[in-house]
Amino acid sequence: MPPDSLAHALFYAASLVASVIEGGNLTLGYEALMRENPDWPESTRGAIRDLAWSTLRDYGRGDLVFGHFLSKPLPTPTHALLLVALQRLEQRPAQAHTVVNQSVSAAACQNAGLKGVVNGVLRNVLRQQAELPAWRAADIVARHAHPAWWIDRLRREYENDWEAILAAGNQHPPMSLRVNRRRGTVGEYLSELAQAGIAARRLANDALCLERPLPVSRLPGFDEGRVSVQDAGAQWAAIWLEARDGERVLDACAAPGGKSAHLLELADIHLTALELDPVRARRIDANLARLGLAATVKVADCRVPADWWDGRPFDRILADVPCSASGVVRRHPDIKWLRREADIAAFVAQQASIINTLWQTLALGGTMLYVTCSVFEDENRRQIERFLARHPDADLSAPQIRMHSMLPTIDHDGFYYARLRKKSRHG
Repeated sequence: MPPDSLAHALFYAASLVASVIEGGNLTLGYEALMRENPDWPESTRGAIRDLAWSTLRDYGRGDLVFGHFLSKPLPTPTHALLLVALQRLEQRPAQAHTVVNQSVSAAACQNAGLKGVVNGVLRNVLRQQAELPAWRAADIVARHAHPAWWIDRLRREYENDWEAILAAGNQHPPMSLRVNRRRGTVGEYLSELAQAGIAARRLANDALCLERPLPVSRLPGFDEGRVSVQDAGAQWAAIWLEARDGERVLDACAAPGGKSAHLLELADIHLTALELDPVRARRIDANLARLGLAATVKVADCRVPADWWDGRPFDRILADVPCSASGVVRRHPDIKWLRREADIAAFVAQQASIINTLWQTLALGGTMLYVTCSVFEDENRRQIERFLARHPDADLSAPQIRMHSMLPTIDHDGFYYARLRKKSRHG
């Protein structure tokens, strides 16, 4: 298959989707595939990425459709190819004939014996295309493209907003930029984007939201460290922690380093960045180096202070804890396929262990900012309420961010913030 053919893109997008169905991570799978094929043009890389991500956002919709035409399960690679092909048919209905033929060609490279099945199923889909909207509307999973347990949880927790949250989770994510204040101003960079023909809006926290996503290679000054890609919602973390010059600051779950870098861009602090995974820790070093910043990066479990803490309290702690990532699902659509409801309790226990431990390392009068990229209340409001009940020396500071649920919108992903203050001996 030529690298610029649709069959090529369908085949490799299906390989990524199949790996997710079998429990793999989409981003890691895509990055490995790109490393293995460095000569692929940007157009090929983009086509594979778009097909894989779009297919996985449509959780449950393809399976519902194919259930009308298949009497028994297919091998995972063929199943994944059909899902990707259906996504392409919906993206480009005018190219239906080409999509079917190219899908059959891709099937021949997977399993030649199933070419006829792929051809027959897709042609049945085209013949009954008018029926698809009604089939999906009658099924709540297919209608909202999320697992049933996820839908039920949001309906309970967000009586008025659950449908909007689900709809946001199915959109393409926005692309936002953070200007490195040590190498230029936001206004200057916004003007530079305009001169380059790149449309962007300046948001309340000085994030720049692009009208259309584009490769970082097209961003002026990216390689020189003048700008970074970071979701606008995530950019509130460094702002709301309010670190000041000279303070000792801990970023306890730091990879890939975006929030660490932002903290260093805003103040002259002594930053310690922790990361459990050595590979991910190297990404922190790489990001800081590109931006001309420096921190003490340690590979350690933040729940084991003996492995990394020198006993000197921190003035500020950023606790961007592991979570369900339910607020960033449109950016990482494999989460809908991989996450199970039982996982939430495990995340909640891990989060509680982390913030209980970190609290011991915070100075009297110090601030800890608790952050998740989740929209589930057990990981957010209820987690902080339980923490406050356990720690009478803690209270919520800064009324505007005492407990701030940031639901996903057109401008940013979903986050939760709570800013905690450690009372001094005098209250």
